[in-house]
Amino acid sequence: MTTAALSAELASAGLDVHSDRPLAPLTTYGVGGNGACVVKVSSAGQVVAVSEILRGHPEVETLVMGRGSNLLIADEGFAGLVVVMAPSPTENAVSVDGDIVEAGGAMLMPVLARRSVGASRGGLEWCVGIPGTVGGAVRMNAGGHGADMTSSVIDATVLSLRSGQTMRVSAEQLGFYFRGSALSGSHVVLSVRMKTALQDSAIGTDEINAVVGWRREHQPGGRNAGSVFVNPEAGDESAGALIDAAGLRGFTIGAVSVSDKHANFIQAGEGSTAADVAAVMSHVQSTVEDVHGVRLYSEVCLVGFSADLMTRFSHPSHTSEAHVKAKEHLQSLLGEHA
Repeated sequence: MTTAALSAELASAGLDVHSDRPLAPLTTYGVGGNGACVVKVSSAGQVVAVSEILRGHPEVETLVMGRGSNLLIADEGFAGLVVVMAPSPTENAVSVDGDIVEAGGAMLMPVLARRSVGASRGGLEWCVGIPGTVGGAVRMNAGGHGADMTSSVIDATVLSLRSGQTMRVSAEQLGFYFRGSALSGSHVVLSVRMKTALQDSAIGTDEINAVVGWRREHQPGGRNAGSVFVNPEAGDESAGALIDAAGLRGFTIGAVSVSDKHANFIQAGEGSTAADVAAVMSHVQSTVEDVHGVRLYSEVCLVGFSADLMTRFSHPSHTSEAHVKAKEHLQSLLGEHA
């Protein structure tokens, strides 16, 4: 598979495209290899242009990135097309229609929270604690502080890079499940409509400050991707508590370590590699299973690793019949089976 011809066509269309570009600076872990073909887009028109060209290269795999805050990209990189969503100046504003707030897919979640509160809309204050984009939050069903995208999203306007079709997809059709959805690497979230309620801005500001304060007190900064492992079933201890009880706080491989501040965070230091992050994850998973008899699964999306490793960290429910059908249904709606 080659992306040279694809890169040339994207460049001829006036798009911001680079071959063999480092992806590490585009993620919060700051590790990983290069993308064979990386195109930066900041408008729906540019996404459509990419789709039109990509349809002539069906063999090329695709990866859509926002801020890269929930990604671990292998040191070998990604051999396909990486579409990087960059917010345009107009995407720093939200649109309010009654109880509905609409935001562009490339808007950062903390910006969404603050803009909504500024418009006297309540219900999205929790978004200030999510470091990624709105589109990425939909794809991964991001959540925190007792809320998630499932409880907030009405629908999303999604474009398929494979078919070129764009449609407004309902929350049900998005196939949300815990830290995931029916969206794939060929789907671009252009905008999202979310439900809110009228609220005094001062109240919302206080709630945002409370979320920010809690995160500063309980979670580490630096190079990480947030919580690494999904919490076990209700009634069990949290993933962080299990990791801590297994004596893994501070465990280190190379320049990568389990955070001393929050055991479900893995920190990447100077000189880190994606292989070291994956090795720490593997050690944590196997040790917790040995000590507690509980297998932990990853919240972080792994890209470019071996199929065996990605299967090891993927929750079994992700391949359940219901989730597979939801993905197939969404692909059909977007004309990908034609």
